[in-house]
Amino acid sequence: MNSLKPHPASFRDPSGFVYKKDGAVYRFVSQYYKEHFKQFIDSGLYKELSSKGLILSFEQIAENHFNDSKWLTTLQPKYIPFLSYATEWCFEQLKDAALLTLQICRRALHKGMILKDATHLNIQFVNGAPVHIDSLSFEQYTEGESWPAYRQFCECFLNPLLLASYCNMEVHKILTAYKEGVPASVTSGILPFKTKLKPAILLHVHLQAKLGAKTNSQESKKRKLTSKDLLNIIEHLESCIKALHLKETKSTWNNYYDETILSTNYLTAKRELVASWLTTIHYSTAVDLGANKGEFSELLDKNASVIATDFDSNCIQSLYSSLKKNSITSILPLVIDITQPTPATGWNNEEQQSFIRRTQCDVALALALVHHLAIGKNVPLLQIAELFSSLCTKLIIEFVPKEDPKVAQMLQHRKDIFDNYTISEFENAFTTHFVVVKKEGVPHSDRTLYLMEKK
Repeated sequence: MNSLKPHPASFRDPSGFVYKKDGAVYRFVSQYYKEHFKQFIDSGLYKELSSKGLILSFEQIAENHFNDSKWLTTLQPKYIPFLSYATEWCFEQLKDAALLTLQICRRALHKGMILKDATHLNIQFVNGAPVHIDSLSFEQYTEGESWPAYRQFCECFLNPLLLASYCNMEVHKILTAYKEGVPASVTSGILPFKTKLKPAILLHVHLQAKLGAKTNSQESKKRKLTSKDLLNIIEHLESCIKALHLKETKSTWNNYYDETILSTNYLTAKRELVASWLTTIHYSTAVDLGANKGEFSELLDKNASVIATDFDSNCIQSLYSSLKKNSITSILPLVIDITQPTPATGWNNEEQQSFIRRTQCDVALALALVHHLAIGKNVPLLQIAELFSSLCTKLIIEFVPKEDPKVAQMLQHRKDIFDNYTISEFENAFTTHFVVVKKEGVPHSDRTLYLMEKK
C-alpha cells in the first residue's frame, strides 16, 4: 500500500496537493487543472514570475508517486528553509506580501490569467523577500468576470493593514484573532470616521461592509468587469496600501540597548565575545531569541539561515526595515513571544505547525533574555533550559544577576520571591541538558556569558 499522503494543509484545492517523499517536498497536479496549468506555462507567466523571484520556482517531475489516474504532472518546488505565518509578521512584512500579491495578479491578467485566491498563507519569506508559493492559484481569466479573490485579499491584507495604520493595532495580533482575514464589517466598525473621507477606504471597506449580503446577490453577479477595470482596481488597492504607515512609537524594548543604564563599553565587549565564540562552532541554522533590533543576529554567519525573534513588533519592524535597506537576506525576523509561541493550528491542529516544532536549529542565542523569563514571567530555570534544549544543539546564553541595574528595575515595584534566581541555580538547571563549553564574564557588567552544547 502507498503510504504517501497529502500534507494536512493541502486538502482544499481539487487542482492538486503538496506531499513529502524521502524528505523532499512535491506537488501533485491533477488533470482537473490541466487547461489552467497549460496556460500558466505556455503564456510565459510562470517563466516571468519565477525569473523575477516573485513565485517559488519548481521542476516538473515525470513521476506519478501515487499511481493516481487523475495525475497530470508532479512539481518539485525550491526548498524553503523556514516556514512562517502572517501571525508572526510585522506590519511591513504583511504590507510587502500584499503588494507582491497585487503585482502577481496584475502580471497574470496581462497573460490572460488571474489569481483565484489571495491569502497570506500563499506567501513565504525567502532570502529576505516575500515569495508566492502556490503555483496552482492561477486560473484562466474570462473577460467580464470579477476577481474571485477580491474579498479574500481585502480581508487578509488590506483590512488588517488599515487597522494597524489607523488604530495602532498590531497586525500579528489581528490575524491571530482573525486567522482567515478580517471581515469588512469588523474593519468598518473599528476604523475612525475620517477614513470614510478617503475614497479608497470608503470603496474597499465601508461600502463593502454596507453592501454585506448584497455582494453575493444575483444582481451583483450580472455586473461585468473588463480586464481594464480589474487592473484599475488593483492599481487602486496598490496606491492605498503603499500610503499606509505606522506611527513612530518607542516601546520599552525597541531602545533596550540605547538606554544609558547599559554602557556602550558593555555592548561592545559582548559583541566581540559573541562574535569570537561563533567563529569556533559550525552551524547552518540559527535562532536569536529575544533579538531586539538584531544587534547580535547580524553577527551570525551570512551563509546560515537565521530566525530572529522578539515579542515586540516594533523591534521586528525596525529590524525588517534595516535588513531590507542593507540587503541582508540571511535573517528572517518574526514577532514571537517565546512564553506564548505560535501554537499548531488549523484542521486537527496539523495545517500549521507550532513555532517550537518548526524551530530546530544548530545554534541559539539567548542574550539578555533569561531574567525576563525567570523574573518577568516567573518561569522556572529548569523549564527554560528544557525549552532551549528542544530548539538547538549549541547555545550562547547570558545570565543577568539580581545585582544588575536591569533586574533591579524589574524588582523595583514587586516582591522579590526569586530566591532560586542565582548563578549557581542557573548552572544547575542548564547542565541537566547542556555541557558548559565556555564561560566568561562580560566586561563592564556583572553579567556572564556561556557557550553550551546539548548533551
